[in-house]
Amino acid sequence: VYLFNVNPDGSVDQILPNRLSDSNLVKANTTKVFPAPEDKFNFTVAGPIGQNKVLALASLTPLNLDQISSFKTTQDQFATVNAKNQAGLAQALSIVVNPLPQNSWVSDTAFYTVAGRTPISTGSLFVGTNVGNATVILNGQRLGGANVTYSNLKAGSYPIRVQAPGYRDFTTTVAIRGGSTTNVNVEFAQAVTPAPVNSAFTVSVRSSVSGARIFVDGQEAGTIRNGGLDLQLSGGTHEIVMIAPGYRTFVSNYNITKNGQITINPSR
Repeated sequence: VYLFNVNPDGSVDQILPNRLSDSNLVKANTTKVFPAPEDKFNFTVAGPIGQNKVLALASLTPLNLDQISSFKTTQDQFATVNAKNQAGLAQALSIVVNPLPQNSWVSDTAFYTVAGRTPISTGSLFVGTNVGNATVILNGQRLGGANVTYSNLKAGSYPIRVQAPGYRDFTTTVAIRGGSTTNVNVEFAQAVTPAPVNSAFTVSVRSSVSGARIFVDGQEAGTIRNGGLDLQLSGGTHEIVMIAPGYRTFVSNYNITKNGQITINPSR
């Protein structure tokens, strides 16, 4: 078996035979791998970029390749091929196999493509703030503190969040560009302190349906007993729901501003 690789630039490499493999003889009804598992070398695919062609020629008898390739020195592990490009190699091989019976040799071609690696472009990000103890979170990952330049960030657009105790979070989207630094300056505004919440109000829910379950804002608050249930609710709007077997579910919103009473008589 004779193997040749035609590179995209037209140059030809003789893969087999070489001086690293024991033999290029393949017995009938066997599978041969080059290099063999016991060989102490590997084939490495390198440039130039483009489509490569591997030409395999199998013959029942050894072929004389002196007109095609030769080992220039005793140190050469691989022979130098004289032919250029696929057409030149095919012509040279046709001369070699011409004296042989047609049924004593066969050839085939395989293809593979060498593609260049896309370089990973990176940039830097500087986040400046007007307060201390700020934290920078980029694309969901914590980078660290503010007023620092972060380098080797993959180019692209990312969400950024800057947090500082006692201040509203700052959020935006930043574009990291290869070979440059993106600056983000954050002027934190003091977080607004919520107004004190009014004291809880007592709201008495009255109903003739004993055992009905009462829910406030999605949370179960109790059961109607002895015609009523007292609730402690903060000021503001609350959703009150009553559920009882055999009755339609009652749902309504109430704005609680003072102590009071709510009467619920659900329909069947």
